[in-house]
Amino acid sequence: MSASAAQASPPLDLVIVGAGLSGIGMAAHMEQLCPDRRYAVIERRERIGGTWDLFRYPGVRSDSDMHTLGFVFEPWRHEKSIADGPSILEYLDRIADERGIRQHIRFGTQVLSADWDSRTALWRLEVDGPDGRSSVEARFVMLASGYYDYDDPYDAAIPGKDSFGGRIVHPQFWPADLDYAGKRVVVIGSGATAVTVVPAMANTAAHVTMLQRTPTWMASRPAKDGIANLMRRFLPEMLAYRLTRFKNIKLQSVAFHGARKAPEKARAYLTKQAQKLLGTHYRAADFTPPYDPWTQRLCLIPDGDLFAAIRAGKAEVVTDHIDRIDATGVLLKSGKHLDADVIVTATGLRMTMAGKIVTRIDGVTVDWSQHYYYKGCMFSNVPNLAAVFGYLNASWTLRADIISDYLCRTFNLMKARGAAVVTPALPAGHDLVEDTGAFNLQSGYIDRSRHLLPKSATDMRWRLNHDYVRDRAWMKGDPIEDGVLRFDPAPVPLPEEVLEAAE
Repeated sequence: MSASAAQASPPLDLVIVGAGLSGIGMAAHMEQLCPDRRYAVIERRERIGGTWDLFRYPGVRSDSDMHTLGFVFEPWRHEKSIADGPSILEYLDRIADERGIRQHIRFGTQVLSADWDSRTALWRLEVDGPDGRSSVEARFVMLASGYYDYDDPYDAAIPGKDSFGGRIVHPQFWPADLDYAGKRVVVIGSGATAVTVVPAMANTAAHVTMLQRTPTWMASRPAKDGIANLMRRFLPEMLAYRLTRFKNIKLQSVAFHGARKAPEKARAYLTKQAQKLLGTHYRAADFTPPYDPWTQRLCLIPDGDLFAAIRAGKAEVVTDHIDRIDATGVLLKSGKHLDADVIVTATGLRMTMAGKIVTRIDGVTVDWSQHYYYKGCMFSNVPNLAAVFGYLNASWTLRADIISDYLCRTFNLMKARGAAVVTPALPAGHDLVEDTGAFNLQSGYIDRSRHLLPKSATDMRWRLNHDYVRDRAWMKGDPIEDGVLRFDPAPVPLPEEVLEAAE
């Protein structure tokens, strides 16, 4: 689209930035609840999927069950509930095609900046697409671009990388031509990516070592949900899905809150499970973290595949600190050397806010760390903009679903009220009490990025809460017109002093 064509087009009612789980979910809600509104999805990649299209490392899979990571409106039909990346992409493709969403997606287009103009009550997005740079105007913007930097993952700055004679890869940029068959592999890291990559690579590598500085709590569960698959045989598809979803949401909630209330019991349970699945290969130093379960996110081990690879002698876990990488592998602080042909640096993600889009309100750049979350999706004194940051202790899509429903109901109320602008209004002299524990996990990627993130308060309206069961009921029951969300017509008149200064 040329710049002149973009300027000639009437403003869109909504621009959704990102065609991953959150973006496709919002588009599906628009099709169902706001069918008369004009929207577009702007996606920088050449296909939908977001994370699930970006990550191509061996074994890539969900770390949540697909009956809760899937959408509330679309059943998950595969036998495995812990799904691989291609199955998730197939699910999203089906939704986009069956619900008429694909025609609204602008692929290969990146949003560079977003400028709100109070005089016109419009967002002006500068985008870079197949035909060069152009602008798009929209009444409302939803940021569904995720929470991490697609271009620049976290670099652990391990010394000696340049001296290594083999190949070093990061899971975020997995090379299609990497051949590790029959080779020695060291995977640095102990998070969700590492515990996925290790058993997958162990199938063909000579040996895989997972090198960790600190152990992670791991929980094994079947990749297939037997109860869900049984219900699908005898009940209507949607009913079976809803019952399974309800079951799994409750189980997630019970497990999380149970671990927080009785951490010693959670420790004992996870330790006993690891001991049973590893047998004589169990070493407490490798599987006993120095923190309580669910202080950081649990690592899911479907069908115990990592433990099976260790039992078979195809993989091992080493807990130590790195001194440096040398020509033939990794030298540890203990003096031990791990020989390697391939090193995988599964050292984590780098968080970012608003997809690195430069965001301005009437020419003033938004500093997100100085704004409060509003109902987990909007931001104090930022008009006509929402974003999705999923649950840290449950499936990401659970929040995306309730936010999409809330926004569509808000759009319909705006239409009924003749309003063009909605702003979570927070006066300068507010008495909110900041809740520094709102991001209630101590994961490294969160700790490294707290200075970038919006604030949360103890007041439910002004926080990013992490209790889906409570949030869902509250978002449905709390009125949209709550005395905080301000509705304005367009254009919003400029203050008298601004008009006088312009004369």
